[in-house]
Amino acid sequence: MKSQPAVLISEVGPRDGLQSVDAVMPTGDKIRWITALHAAGVREIEVASFVPAKLLPQMADAAEVVKHAITLPGLTVMALVPNLRGAQAAFAAGVHKITIPCSASEAHSQANVRMTREQMVASVREIVALRNDTAPQVKIEAGISTAFGCTLQGEVKDDDVVWMAAQVIAAGADESGLSDTTGMANPAQVRRLFNRVRAEIGDRTGAAHMHNTRGLGLANCLAAYDVGVRTFDASLGGLGGCPYAPGASGNVVTEDLVFMFEAMGVATGIALDKLLEARAPLQAGLPGEPVYGMLPEAGLPKGWKQGVPA
Repeated sequence: MKSQPAVLISEVGPRDGLQSVDAVMPTGDKIRWITALHAAGVREIEVASFVPAKLLPQMADAAEVVKHAITLPGLTVMALVPNLRGAQAAFAAGVHKITIPCSASEAHSQANVRMTREQMVASVREIVALRNDTAPQVKIEAGISTAFGCTLQGEVKDDDVVWMAAQVIAAGADESGLSDTTGMANPAQVRRLFNRVRAEIGDRTGAAHMHNTRGLGLANCLAAYDVGVRTFDASLGGLGGCPYAPGASGNVVTEDLVFMFEAMGVATGIALDKLLEARAPLQAGLPGEPVYGMLPEAGLPKGWKQGVPA
């Protein structure tokens, strides 16, 4: 009998990964990749972002990708939206969940969405009102970007992160997670900040979105797990970063994260052998693009049986 997943691994490669590379993956390859991820047991995928095609041509086919993804049974189809116009398009396309990036860093907020932090909170309130009127079934996450540091302004104060999380929840978001957009986090900081945010917004505390820029991605995910986080963003092959945070490449590798949890006896609901197979359509759609991961390089341990704690 298959155990119920103890953690939710939310795959963000088709959005965060693809918008961070120069090449544009053909729509057919995106669809094959998302289908392979679903076949491996991934049950939440951020499939696109709804932004102007002239800004991110990699996302020009967002509505078409969503149209396919919502046909996959049991899959929560998520999209990133930076503003009200993006939310309108995402709701019209039929997504199940949207995520709105809200920077704790004022400098990053200006660079990323050309808004102050207060204006971004007002934007969340507008998007929530639109959701309530036109698509009440859609969940809204307001993720706190640059929660652990910013390449533009440097240190981001804990108080600014907690304030932002409280503001977006007060504005009507269903949950708010913390994003290490710039790869600056360390495990002690992750524990401290998630504890503070949970003390402020309780069970509305959302996902940990960690980057491996400085090699601490998995350690930071484990630190978040230790303080009660149960949803983790990751990207197949480690694709991704942030175009407005220079040098912040390297999402946590989905394959490595799933292996860590499964080796600990923490069920993810994802079959590792099929997850490794999902790299093929990714690489076919982005020929020559480097992909990462320690598990794919080393392989599964001899005698590995998934679902059996070490």
